[in-house]
Amino acid sequence: MAQDYDLVILGGGTGGYVAAIRAAQLGLKTAVVEKGNLGGTCLHKGCIPSKALLRSAEVFRTAKHHAADFGVKTGEVTLEFGRVQERKQDVVNQLYKGVQALMKKGKIDVYEGFGRILGPSIFSPMPGTVSVEMTNGEENEMLIPKNVIIATGSRPRTLPGLDIDGDRIMSSDEALSLEELPSSILIVGGGVIGIEWASMLHDFGVDVTVIEYADRILPTEDEDISKEMLKLLKKKGIKFATGAKVMGDTLQKDEESVTIQAELGGKSQTFTAEKMLVSVGRQANVENIGLENTEIQTDKGFIQVKRTFQTKEAHIYAIGDVIGGLQLAHVASHEGIAAVEHIHTETAHSINYDHVSRCIYSSPEAASVGITEAQAKEQGYDVKIGKFPFTAIGKALVYGESDGFVKIISDKATNDLLGVHMIGPHVTDMISEAGLAMVLDATPWEVAETIHPHPSLSEVIGEAALAVDDKAIHM
Repeated sequence: MAQDYDLVILGGGTGGYVAAIRAAQLGLKTAVVEKGNLGGTCLHKGCIPSKALLRSAEVFRTAKHHAADFGVKTGEVTLEFGRVQERKQDVVNQLYKGVQALMKKGKIDVYEGFGRILGPSIFSPMPGTVSVEMTNGEENEMLIPKNVIIATGSRPRTLPGLDIDGDRIMSSDEALSLEELPSSILIVGGGVIGIEWASMLHDFGVDVTVIEYADRILPTEDEDISKEMLKLLKKKGIKFATGAKVMGDTLQKDEESVTIQAELGGKSQTFTAEKMLVSVGRQANVENIGLENTEIQTDKGFIQVKRTFQTKEAHIYAIGDVIGGLQLAHVASHEGIAAVEHIHTETAHSINYDHVSRCIYSSPEAASVGITEAQAKEQGYDVKIGKFPFTAIGKALVYGESDGFVKIISDKATNDLLGVHMIGPHVTDMISEAGLAMVLDATPWEVAETIHPHPSLSEVIGEAALAVDDKAIHM
């Protein structure tokens, strides 16, 4: 029997389930179709499990290499990687139960299956009826919604010749399920995910080499952040090859190792390790969801939307990784809320993507909001820059992590904040202050006027704001 809904959401990841909760709050009869587990990539194959592993790596590194610095005698420190994986799964399971409870609380129907949009039919004169191929053995369902949100997310990309086999060659999906650590690994891609895995695996004791096609790691971040991250990770012992084009047709693998060549400085260089992790971005999940039955348009594999997140079919919306842009869980959540509120009131709730904080959870951490120095200059701004190091912050010295800095970029003509870039201890927690300052259109002077508690790591933000006008106190 066909079921009627105000809204059907394809995909129960972060964007999808948050959109469902907001829809339920607004009184919309809502259903979510999810072929896997609620929470999607972020909860099960991305944000949460990888950060749980990073936390274990941090504890292991501290206990093994730095406990004595704090006057703590630990004796021999060993890693039980099986327990590391168990803890990761415990965290995921707890949050998964929480998402399931939220669906019940909102009286949101969840269909465990693969949803596909149908064209005009006896059920509806417009495309949008959703056929659900159930994965739990139940009879297939037909859902008739007034509106649809596509939130099908993305999956790891790979490169020609580097086929993921789950053994010698992995994406981050397979790496999260490792039963034991390799002795060495090649990471193809020095973007955010590649750098997080490089940091984590090195801290676990793996010999890590990163191969990046661009001339620097973290190529989308401010150049000063990229340079500092490279310096600090090299200091730890991670090896890098930048400006390197991996040649997939040279790949060789056997039962013990994987070998590949890369073009570097006009010459070929050979790299060998026990395993390879391919981390070269993500591609949208748009296959077999029925786009061909609609007028919906795609570009480079991503669904095209208006600022209201409507597709060319006005009653069908799309959010999150499937539309490209900033492929971040918190972005997908806000896009989902914006789409639902437009469905409810037809009022556009636009998102300023320059105000979105971006985080890298490596050791050291990095975080940013707004535009880079290079982007500011390209856009014609005459910039003022304030930069302040953690080495002059008392809490950083107490904490035992004083590498890194905060960099603030402002417009010399208006004093408006253009971008804030951080690298150092706990900056992924501190970036929200900068994000709020951007949203409120604060100036560096207003940030500096905010009295930051002493001793705290956040003092570095106030000092960097003062440094914009050469007024830093402790430097």
